Amino acid sequence: MKEILFQIIRNKVLMVTMASWLIAQTIKVILGIIRQKKLDFRWFVGTGGMPSSHVAGASCLATATGLEYGFNSIYFALTATFALVVMFDAQGVRRAAGKQARILNKITEDIYWQGRIGEKRLRELIGHTPIEVIAGFLLGIVIAVIAV
Repeated sequence: MKEILFQIIRNKVLMVTMASWLIAQTIKVILGIIRQKKLDFRWFVGTGGMPSSHVAGASCLATATGLEYGFNSIYFALTATFALVVMFDAQGVRRAAGKQARILNKITEDIYWQGRIGEKRLRELIGHTPIEVIAGFLLGIVIAVIAV
């Protein structure tokens, strides 16, 4: 068990990828504090916002894998494909779900004020704008290039 833990810790690609996610989340929290003038601990683990930490991690993983094993390796092909899926999901599907949540919350509020419903609000900030995705993508690449 101890040897497995040491192998995981020595896995440069994994450690750099985790660091990129943490850096992106930290940037997101700092920007949230600047915008909102308060600290919300949900920003540390929440989805949505600038930059996309999911995309930063995925693009860092692909870049670090390419740098470590070669950009013509099957490992890079797998991680690059994974990164593309994450980017599409972050900007497309999850963003659309957030827009739908916003509309449903408005409908729920309208019905609530008429005394007919008492449901909790849906989470609206679950996806990313294209700019947030691009920022996460570039952040992940830069971190991988610097660290690997």
